Amino acid sequence: MQSNRVLAPRVLIVEDEPAIAESLDYALRREGFDTQTAGTYAKAEAARAWPTLIILDLMLPDGNGRDLLRTLRAEARLTPVIVLSSRESETDRVSALEDGADDYVTKPFSPREVVARVRAVLRRMLPSEPADPEPAMHVDRTGRQASYAGRSLELTRVEFDLLALLSEHVGRVYTRGEFIDCVWGNGFAITDRTIDSHIKSLRRKLTDAGGPPTVIQTVRGVGYRITAPDDAVRADDPPE
Repeated sequence: MQSNRVLAPRVLIVEDEPAIAESLDYALRREGFDTQTAGTYAKAEAARAWPTLIILDLMLPDGNGRDLLRTLRAEARLTPVIVLSSRESETDRVSALEDGADDYVTKPFSPREVVARVRAVLRRMLPSEPADPEPAMHVDRTGRQASYAGRSLELTRVEFDLLALLSEHVGRVYTRGEFIDCVWGNGFAITDRTIDSHIKSLRRKLTDAGGPPTVIQTVRGVGYRITAPDDAVRADDPPE
């Protein structure tokens, strides 16, 4: 049976001072992270493909952590890196960030602060949720105004009423009889040709405003419907 367990983020701690490495390892594991430690450049380089994030000390006994950072970026790896360093100068910070570091922490530090920075960096790496698209068509029944893609539509009374009716339920097919009942009312002798003419004019105005030619579809033998395959349609003051 397949497990639904969410895998914990993997953090590689590259630090040659055992006390610092152990304190970070403990703090991260307590917060649910999966960790590995590497006390040398060679071990860190060998493990560089494993982690979700790397905490990287720049001063290692067999190499410079900055070289590992440059290697990661040269390989186009997007693994975020938080640099640890005893150097506090602005030049050192800027240099590390320009080499591809995502954050820079100076020693001495609190393990809790590093854990918080790890979380913050990982949050920034998450893909953002797409925003809801702005509706292409806007029908304001109260003000009797309509627009498409921000462009105002100059509609006749009948054209507006037809559009308002169609936009009440996107995708629903309205018959010519329903158009007559809702737009003209009882007592009017309206032919199918008259309705088709108004729909043709309305469709042309929507197309001129940037709408697709199929924004109002003809359902042969039945009637018409409005479609919005890629854009939401907003209609103010919907009927109760």
